[in-house]
Amino acid sequence: MTIYEHVGAKIREFRNQVGGKGVSQEFLADKLGVATNTISRWETATYNPTVGDLDKLARFFGKSVLEFFPQEQPTEDEHLVALMRTAKELDPEDLEELKRYAEFRKARSLMAAPPAKGVGRPRGG
Repeated sequence: MTIYEHVGAKIREFRNQVGGKGVSQEFLADKLGVATNTISRWETATYNPTVGDLDKLARFFGKSVLEFFPQEQPTEDEHLVALMRTAKELDPEDLEELKRYAEFRKARSLMAAPPAKGVGRPRGG
Protein backbone atom coordinates (compact mmCIF):
# COMPACT_ATOMS: atom_id res chain seq x y z
CA MET A 1 0.00 0.00 0.00
CA THR A 2 1.41 3.41 -0.97
CA ILE A 3 1.34 6.40 1.36
CA TYR A 4 -1.44 7.93 -0.75
CA GLU A 5 -3.52 4.75 -0.64
CA HIS A 6 -3.15 4.80 3.15
CA VAL A 7 -4.14 8.49 3.28
CA GLY A 8 -7.14 7.79 1.03
CA ALA A 9 -8.29 4.94 3.24
CA LYS A 10 -8.05 7.20 6.31
CA ILE A 11 -10.07 9.95 4.59
CA ARG A 12 -12.79 7.40 3.80
CA GLU A 13 -12.64 5.97 7.34
CA PHE A 14 -12.91 9.38 8.99
CA ARG A 15 -15.66 10.50 6.59
CA ASN A 16 -17.69 7.39 7.43
CA GLN A 17 -17.30 8.04 11.18
CA VAL A 18 -18.56 11.65 11.27
CA GLY A 19 -21.51 11.94 13.64
CA GLY A 20 -21.72 8.17 13.98
CA LYS A 21 -23.42 7.91 10.58
CA GLY A 22 -20.83 9.44 8.30
CA VAL A 23 -21.12 12.13 5.66
CA SER A 24 -21.25 11.93 1.89
CA GLN A 25 -18.39 12.85 -0.37
CA GLU A 26 -20.58 15.69 -1.65
CA PHE A 27 -21.07 17.10 1.84
CA LEU A 28 -17.36 16.92 2.62
CA ALA A 29 -16.44 18.48 -0.74
CA ASP A 30 -18.84 21.36 -0.05
CA LYS A 31 -17.31 21.97 3.38
CA LEU A 32 -13.77 21.96 1.96
CA GLY A 33 -14.59 23.96 -1.16
CA VAL A 34 -13.41 21.32 -3.63
CA ALA A 35 -15.11 19.44 -6.45
CA THR A 36 -17.11 16.42 -5.33
CA ASN A 37 -15.09 14.00 -7.45
CA THR A 38 -11.90 15.29 -5.79
CA ILE A 39 -12.92 13.56 -2.54
CA SER A 40 -13.48 10.31 -4.44
CA ARG A 41 -10.15 10.65 -6.19
CA TRP A 42 -8.34 11.32 -2.91
CA GLU A 43 -9.94 8.23 -1.39
CA THR A 44 -8.86 6.05 -4.34
CA ALA A 45 -5.38 7.67 -4.55
CA THR A 46 -6.09 8.83 -8.10
CA TYR A 47 -5.37 12.40 -6.90
CA ASN A 48 -3.02 13.23 -4.07
CA PRO A 49 -4.22 15.73 -1.48
CA THR A 50 -1.77 18.47 -0.56
CA VAL A 51 -0.61 19.00 2.99
CA GLY A 52 -2.94 22.01 3.05
CA ASP A 53 -5.82 19.75 2.01
CA LEU A 54 -4.93 17.31 4.79
CA ASP A 55 -4.83 20.18 7.28
CA LYS A 56 -8.37 21.21 6.23
CA LEU A 57 -9.53 17.59 6.48
CA ALA A 58 -7.93 17.18 9.91
CA ARG A 59 -9.62 20.32 11.19
CA PHE A 60 -12.98 19.21 9.75
CA PHE A 61 -12.69 15.76 11.33
CA GLY A 62 -11.20 17.08 14.60
CA LYS A 63 -8.12 14.90 14.10
CA SER A 64 -4.38 15.39 14.00
CA VAL A 65 -3.04 15.64 10.47
CA LEU A 66 -0.63 12.84 11.39
CA GLU A 67 -3.56 10.44 11.85
CA PHE A 68 -3.74 10.18 8.06
CA PHE A 69 -0.30 8.51 7.98
CA PRO A 70 1.01 5.14 9.17
CA GLN A 71 2.17 5.25 12.78
CA GLU A 72 5.89 5.40 13.52
CA GLN A 73 7.80 4.12 16.50
CA PRO A 74 8.52 6.88 19.03
CA THR A 75 12.09 8.12 19.30
CA GLU A 76 14.03 9.97 21.97
CA ASP A 77 16.59 12.50 20.83
CA GLU A 78 17.96 15.61 22.49
CA HIS A 79 16.11 18.00 20.15
CA LEU A 80 12.79 16.39 20.94
CA VAL A 81 13.49 16.40 24.67
CA ALA A 82 14.46 20.11 24.51
CA LEU A 83 11.30 20.94 22.56
CA MET A 84 9.12 19.07 25.04
CA ARG A 85 10.81 20.82 27.97
CA THR A 86 10.17 24.22 26.38
CA ALA A 87 6.60 23.37 25.34
CA LYS A 88 5.63 22.56 28.93
CA GLU A 89 5.88 26.26 29.75
CA LEU A 90 3.54 27.45 26.97
CA ASP A 91 -0.06 28.57 27.37
CA PRO A 92 -2.57 25.94 26.18
CA GLU A 93 -3.45 27.94 23.03
CA ASP A 94 0.22 28.32 22.09
CA LEU A 95 0.85 24.66 22.80
CA GLU A 96 -2.02 23.64 20.52
CA GLU A 97 -0.69 25.90 17.75
CA LEU A 98 2.84 24.46 18.19
CA LYS A 99 1.41 20.94 17.99
CA ARG A 100 -0.50 21.74 14.79
CA TYR A 101 2.61 23.36 13.28
CA ALA A 102 4.78 20.35 14.10
CA GLU A 103 2.15 17.98 12.68
CA PHE A 104 1.88 20.08 9.52
CA ARG A 105 5.66 20.03 9.01
CA LYS A 106 5.79 16.27 9.61
CA ALA A 107 2.93 15.68 7.16
CA ARG A 108 4.68 17.86 4.59
CA SER A 109 7.84 15.78 4.89
CA LEU A 110 5.86 12.54 4.58
CA MET A 111 4.04 13.84 1.51
CA ALA A 112 7.31 14.95 -0.14
CA ALA A 113 8.76 11.43 -0.18
CA PRO A 114 6.73 9.74 -2.96
CA PRO A 115 6.39 11.12 -6.50
CA ALA A 116 3.43 13.49 -6.89
CA LYS A 117 0.29 12.69 -8.87
CA GLY A 118 -2.58 15.06 -9.66
CA VAL A 119 -3.75 17.03 -6.62
CA GLY A 120 -7.36 17.73 -7.41
CA ARG A 121 -9.04 20.84 -8.65
CA PRO A 122 -11.00 23.67 -7.10
CA ARG A 123 -14.77 23.54 -7.37
CA GLY A 124 -16.17 24.90 -10.60
CA GLY A 125 -12.93 24.30 -12.52
